[in-house]
Amino acid sequence: MTPKKPTAGIILAAGMSERFKDGPKQLLRLKGSYMIEYVIRASLDSKLNRIFLVIGHHHKKILKALAENIKYFKNDRFEIVINRQYRQGMSSSVRAGLASTGNKFGSVMFLLGDQPMVDSLLIDLILKRFYKSDKNICVPVHKGKRGNPAIFSREYFNLLQRVKGDSGGRDIIMANPDDILKIDTDSPACVYNINTMDDVMAS
Repeated sequence: MTPKKPTAGIILAAGMSERFKDGPKQLLRLKGSYMIEYVIRASLDSKLNRIFLVIGHHHKKILKALAENIKYFKNDRFEIVINRQYRQGMSSSVRAGLASTGNKFGSVMFLLGDQPMVDSLLIDLILKRFYKSDKNICVPVHKGKRGNPAIFSREYFNLLQRVKGDSGGRDIIMANPDDILKIDTDSPACVYNINTMDDVMAS
């Protein structure tokens, strides 16, 4: 079996957030922090070996905002990737993030920049179960609904590099049901994401 370690975390946060009308969604303020900071912190607090933050739309504003907390830039596990093809959809960020890993990892975990409730405990649970399994894809499930973050072994890197549009790795997951480890969790964090201000009010 192909080694699954080390694992890179790729935070997908380059989208235009067209349903969000109050500025860059990534910079939404939630209890004193930008939304994207919650995902960054959870990733850095986890056992992921390296974290790649993929940004695109409004990337200059996001870089300026993140510079307020210089510790991110000083962390040698953290790297920012600028996806200038972000208008091509989420798949462009999947490809940009994967290309930035330099083919040095046995697996990658894709995290969504609009899931601020995902914490390091969930990330580490997925990693632990994934490493012990013979499956090459792992996803959390809450009340029967598949969520994120999702992890893929090197076996799927070539397919991930060819994804198109806004589906990310969803089509690969749906096409390979026998190679998926599903982790049931009581936490709704894996299925909750923020698309509009109504989602914020409901949280």
